[in-house]
Amino acid sequence: MERSAGPAWRRLRGGGHRDRDRDRDRDRRHPPARDEGGREAGGRQAGGPRRRRALALPEARGAAAVLLYLLALRALVQLSHRQLLSQPSPAGPRRFSAPRARGYLDNITAIGPRTVGSPENEVLAVNYLLEHIRAIERESTDAHKISVDIQRPTGSFSIDFLGGFTSYYANITNVVVKLEPRNGAEHAVLSNCHFDSVPNSPGASDDAVSCAVMLEILSTLSKSSEPLQHAVIFLFNGAEENILQASHGFITQHEWAKSIRAFINLEAAGVGGKELVFQTGPENPWLVQAYVVAAKHPFASVVAQEIFQSGIIPADTDFRIYRDFGNVPGIDLAFIENGYIYHTEYDTSDRILTDSIQRAGDNILAVLKYLATSDKLTKSFEYRHGNVVFFDVLGLFVLAYPARVGTIMNYITAAMAFLYLGKKVLQPKTRAIHNLKKIFTAFGLTLLSWVCTLVMVLLVAVFVSVIGRSLSWYTHFYVSVFLYGTAAAAKLILVHRLAKKLFYKSMNEQYLGDIFFDASLMIWSVALVVITQRGICSAFICTLWVAFPLLTKLIIHKEFSQKGATMKFVMMYMLGMFVPYLYMMYLTWTVFEMFTPIMGRSGSEIPPDVVLAGFIVVITIILSSYFINFIYLVKSTKATLITLTAVFVVTLILVCSGIFFPYSSNAANPKPKRVFLQHTSRRFHDLVGNVVKSDSGIWINGFDYNGISHITPHVPEINDTIRTPCEEQAPFCGLPWILPVHFMFRKNWYLPAPEIVPRSPIQFRVLSKELMPRNSVRLSFELSGPSHMSLYLRPHEGSALSTWSLGDGVPVASIGGDYFVFYSHGLKATPWHFWIELTAPEKHSDGIVSVAVAAHYFFGEDQKSPQLSALRERFPDWAFSPGWSCTYDLFVL
Repeated sequence: MERSAGPAWRRLRGGGHRDRDRDRDRDRRHPPARDEGGREAGGRQAGGPRRRRALALPEARGAAAVLLYLLALRALVQLSHRQLLSQPSPAGPRRFSAPRARGYLDNITAIGPRTVGSPENEVLAVNYLLEHIRAIERESTDAHKISVDIQRPTGSFSIDFLGGFTSYYANITNVVVKLEPRNGAEHAVLSNCHFDSVPNSPGASDDAVSCAVMLEILSTLSKSSEPLQHAVIFLFNGAEENILQASHGFITQHEWAKSIRAFINLEAAGVGGKELVFQTGPENPWLVQAYVVAAKHPFASVVAQEIFQSGIIPADTDFRIYRDFGNVPGIDLAFIENGYIYHTEYDTSDRILTDSIQRAGDNILAVLKYLATSDKLTKSFEYRHGNVVFFDVLGLFVLAYPARVGTIMNYITAAMAFLYLGKKVLQPKTRAIHNLKKIFTAFGLTLLSWVCTLVMVLLVAVFVSVIGRSLSWYTHFYVSVFLYGTAAAAKLILVHRLAKKLFYKSMNEQYLGDIFFDASLMIWSVALVVITQRGICSAFICTLWVAFPLLTKLIIHKEFSQKGATMKFVMMYMLGMFVPYLYMMYLTWTVFEMFTPIMGRSGSEIPPDVVLAGFIVVITIILSSYFINFIYLVKSTKATLITLTAVFVVTLILVCSGIFFPYSSNAANPKPKRVFLQHTSRRFHDLVGNVVKSDSGIWINGFDYNGISHITPHVPEINDTIRTPCEEQAPFCGLPWILPVHFMFRKNWYLPAPEIVPRSPIQFRVLSKELMPRNSVRLSFELSGPSHMSLYLRPHEGSALSTWSLGDGVPVASIGGDYFVFYSHGLKATPWHFWIELTAPEKHSDGIVSVAVAAHYFFGEDQKSPQLSALRERFPDWAFSPGWSCTYDLFVL
């Protein structure tokens, strides 16, 4: 192998003299002996003339070729993303109508924010859905039967989301529709959306558009003259934003839930765009195959599934509830475009393209119809076992295969690579140790360059964060590429440039290029084996980065052992790498589209620049892994290094100057800063019920790492002198958290303000205290108040919470050791009764438990105080500052 590797990596050289041709022919027939570094006996370098006569591949030409190559790939990726939205629907007798669905969407969002417990959610939205469902029922054909049910469940469950907490709901609302054959059906497939929204948002994408799509799908299916084999249940759930409560009430309590064999959940992490399949299963590969066969415009990725299920993204969907509490497999889809305005006032129906609605409707209608006519739905348990590897190819089609098949493919691919590397090392056998040493040196140097690059770029990101310029790329994304991408590329080139000049000074360039290609191949092969061994389905990416480069090298080895091979080699090399590079660019684009907006709502503790810089370094390393060898092939990398360094330095100076403002109030494409305001009144009671401390103020939480630094110039009194102190004796620092996200927002502010007196304050009573066996005490309570309340518990030293009447009876502690219960109710809920049981020491003069209750007024006349409204008016227009009033009461028992 090594003998013919020289011509494969032969550099471009001047002239075309016949004596040089004869020399090359003679060298092929009688290869000269080589010393270390690939030099021929007698001092002449193998594979070319003397070093001073050699003209390496011109740097400018090589750099331009690589740049044009990457730009072409980026253009293809952008084109594929646009085409995903512009593909027309296939003609058919019963087509999904996006204009009709848009009508539903406009009417639902016109109701306004639909918070659980509000008349908008519990009455107006429900009545609108029922009105149109009844109209669809009247127009349906005789082949179908439509049944409608209004469910108002009450229940409780624990979940390990956000560190772990317990949820309790009462009298929330589900609108359930069953479409089935006239003679009924034993099995069903579920389609789920939610019509509630977060406070202060019309919730067009999350999730009114999905409900509009489902209404139109129900209409389309009901007008078909062909009966379905199985039933389709449409669940319009009214309490998803309350951490998945309505889906739990349905799947655990509704009589139709027992017939469900599979589900499709429609969600959103952005506003419009393409709907991504980002979760399937668990197991049940037949569901992925159903999507592959039926979806008209596929967009799916097992990479997204494994990222989401790793917990990196602080979000969850009803998929978890159906999976964990219903033991039902399913498909989870979500819109992912423009997550900057997700859960904000800008999430309006006019921002969702009709093409997006059409695309989603075509896909979901086709998949639902396929499942409702599939024999596999009846015996889905027989097809349960085994995970599946799946990914779409530029939105054109989906490749899917069982994970066990992928494991075999991965190991075979890795084995072929190791076989190739082994043959390289053993040719000739007498120099095997020497060859092995060379390839492992290159292996180590490549890893060292990666580590140095990562450390250097992360240090830059830390510096940018420390000086207060974090998120400078939030509105201007290209800044992140110019800042961190150029730094990463320059550092990689610098390390290898120094190695070439200092460590490989006298060695042949073609030989070095060959060695560093093999080193990259070895790294990817090792990664492939390790990731496959860990059972990660995303290992298919490593397979692409092993198989295609290996195949390319073998083809080049056969094709380019002749004169004038250099430029052809470059073209063939890039062509051979086209598939992995194109897919990686496509995947990178998707991941960036999802993750960049999340950095604006990821809390005050995680430096987003460090996260994004690390991600850019990883992408740079991947994309450069098979171009490192060109550093050793070209004559010089000085100009490229200077250019990259200049771009980095200029960008860093501009970032430090503050010229790139993170946020934008652009009406067409806003990228707001999120700041939550809670006008709070707090009271702390002692063991006998006396108020020992009380205060009132506007509690302020900035949802990103910048905190309130950009707000202070507009509202000077909001500054670091009013940082919120932690009440150490109280659970969750004595603060009215709506969810247990205290570990994500340790920096917050408390601006003194007048006390608020809600018209419907909480009523909290201790109903009884019972002594139980084993030194236990049971405390029973009654609590009433607004539709949203948070309950916090902290057992005192020596006491322990052993059981309670919530969930499955086993208390789940949140991060930090306190207990958090999220409570909500719909209309006309009765007072909440619950009990807790604690083991307590014989002497407990200071009580055995602290119980705190926070009441949140998300709608109605108690929602906003005059002081809160006045403060919001002073905020800049690039800030989204939802606010509400709340009270906090602490009791020691």
